[in-house]
Amino acid sequence: MNLRAILLLAWVALLAACQSDPATERQQSGANPADTTGFVWSPDRFADKKIIRYQIPGFDQLSLQQKKLVYYLTQAGLSGRDIIYDQNYRHNLAIRRALDQIVDQYPGDRSGADWENFMAYAKNVWFSNGIHHHYSNDKFIPDFSRAYFEGLLGDSGAALDEEILMAMFDPAVDAVKVAQEGDLVAGSAVNFYAPGLTQAEVEAFYAEKKKTMDPRLSIGLNSKVVRNAKGELMEQVYKIDGLYGPAIEQIVFWLEKAVEVAENPAQADALKLLIEYYKTGSLKTWDDYNVAWVQATEGAIDYINGFVEVYQDPLGMKGSYETIVEIDDFEASARMAQVAENAEYFETNSPILDAHKKEDVVGISYKVVAVAGEAGDASPSTPIGVNLPNANWIRKEYGSKSVSLGNIIAAYNKADGPGLLREFAHDPEEIERNEEYGELAAKMHTALHEVIGHASGQLEPGVGQPAETLKNYASPLEEARADLVALYYIMDPRLVELGLMPSLEVGKAEYDSYIKNGLMLQLRRIEPGKQIQQAHMRNRSMVSHWVYEKGKEEGVIEKVTRDGKTYFDIKDYDQLRELFGRLLREVQRIKSQGDYEAGQYLIETYGVQVDPTIHKEVLARSEKLDSPPYGGFITPRLVPVQDEAGAITDVKVEYPDDFTEQMLEYGKMYSFLTEEAAGE
Repeated sequence: MNLRAILLLAWVALLAACQSDPATERQQSGANPADTTGFVWSPDRFADKKIIRYQIPGFDQLSLQQKKLVYYLTQAGLSGRDIIYDQNYRHNLAIRRALDQIVDQYPGDRSGADWENFMAYAKNVWFSNGIHHHYSNDKFIPDFSRAYFEGLLGDSGAALDEEILMAMFDPAVDAVKVAQEGDLVAGSAVNFYAPGLTQAEVEAFYAEKKKTMDPRLSIGLNSKVVRNAKGELMEQVYKIDGLYGPAIEQIVFWLEKAVEVAENPAQADALKLLIEYYKTGSLKTWDDYNVAWVQATEGAIDYINGFVEVYQDPLGMKGSYETIVEIDDFEASARMAQVAENAEYFETNSPILDAHKKEDVVGISYKVVAVAGEAGDASPSTPIGVNLPNANWIRKEYGSKSVSLGNIIAAYNKADGPGLLREFAHDPEEIERNEEYGELAAKMHTALHEVIGHASGQLEPGVGQPAETLKNYASPLEEARADLVALYYIMDPRLVELGLMPSLEVGKAEYDSYIKNGLMLQLRRIEPGKQIQQAHMRNRSMVSHWVYEKGKEEGVIEKVTRDGKTYFDIKDYDQLRELFGRLLREVQRIKSQGDYEAGQYLIETYGVQVDPTIHKEVLARSEKLDSPPYGGFITPRLVPVQDEAGAITDVKVEYPDDFTEQMLEYGKMYSFLTEEAAGE
């Protein structure tokens, strides 16, 4: 038996050892997890978050080879869990391990306000992959004393040094993960740049690098910028013999297992390139991989794996570690494939300038998938749709893949109640329309956003990448552009002709929901006195406030006050569509021309500020509903079944129902980075 076979057996044994918790036993002795009867969708809530569970429909229908592929890809993803913690903040790993040890081993009294507040803090850290809020980027401030915490540490055999304790308890230390104003590098706690570096230094460093590098490469995507012994800036590259090496070695181990059971040669070839990228850190190999990956469209299994989205980097360059493992929902994908098949129609009829339209729309694929596992920046909080790759030149020449995470959307719907709709909707007609068409409207918006929105448009010749030209406004403007494409076309009769919607009432339901969210509901996620920081929230706020202001004279959206409550009532849906089209034209122009000043004006004027009166009202009305604004997931557990020789004969799905137990399990099984390996 070779070394890797021995490692696999040891891994399965460790997995079995971690399954003895009572939560797992309850699931194993309960009802069939594929039967939704009695399935608890949201077993926990704390702070501003609810914990949700999702199921994996269709897993039992996969072949053994496909089950193995899903299992190996999921293990590869979880093996990099430490990376996202360290990327988010340099002290996160030490803090998480101390929290894990206390929760697992503390022998003292586990009751009272201090313990409850400690557990809420620990869950917040697990949920956000660090000590800063996953959405607002503000640091969590403990609701227990430092003395109490030091007592927990001592009694549990854990320890943290003074610098880390200060980082936890001093509100002024590393207060914001991703800064949106001032010196974006010096003001951000995120760990893509070593402490002491400034934005000017980093921008000058990359400006010099770009003089000798292929401009199509995603420069800076997979590295941390530090200062060497001579005081010069340099990159520490994420690779198997570089930064995060021990975790990446584990990722590669499982990816190599996945190659052995790939569904087809194209899938195997893409995986081999991903492995090569992790071994070398080469950005050219990353591009080669993305070209191969976007062209590998056959088979039931797909995945996202790598340093992908750049939202957590204040300069919009560096990718956060993320993985999603997907099983195709063939029936739903076939229905929605018409969106991708009609991409040429959407591009041709877009209200943007002709110079900003793609001449040929190629290689777009769209699938509805069931998520089998997530890790890194996609877990516990997850997107509901993804469009990749991000490199504009690859999208233009080879196309893109768009997926809607069907079982995640379904789980959200199961966990959410009707309270918010009925509280904030203007009238019974709006409620009735949303109850009948709201779920379909959300799915269509996601499809149009990911498939058409992110895949549309082009830069003018000679214009640099958005991260370079639009800087910290690139992400909210790109999300606004994709949203505006979706909003413009969801009221297009073509969708009814294609049989994707029964009527334009679906589009009206989405307009109701979007405006209500952008002007009011999303403010549930903002603390009193704070501005909007997160890219997606800035996008929705900008779009909603812009169309509200521009449509005031014609009365497109009416602000209504009734019984001391505020409502927004759309009076002219067709005119609102025209306003969305006008704004889309401008946002696409800003991106295509790299117009930083115009982008800054839109976001700062319409996307950042919070009306304190409306905000106070939203918080008060929402509090009565007891509906946390954020949701994150407990991930299903994939368990290999082995014969006496150690060969995998099946893979079973279990559905844990205890968030704390899963976080402790992950801490024991997937903790590969020492402080040295994490670049401390």
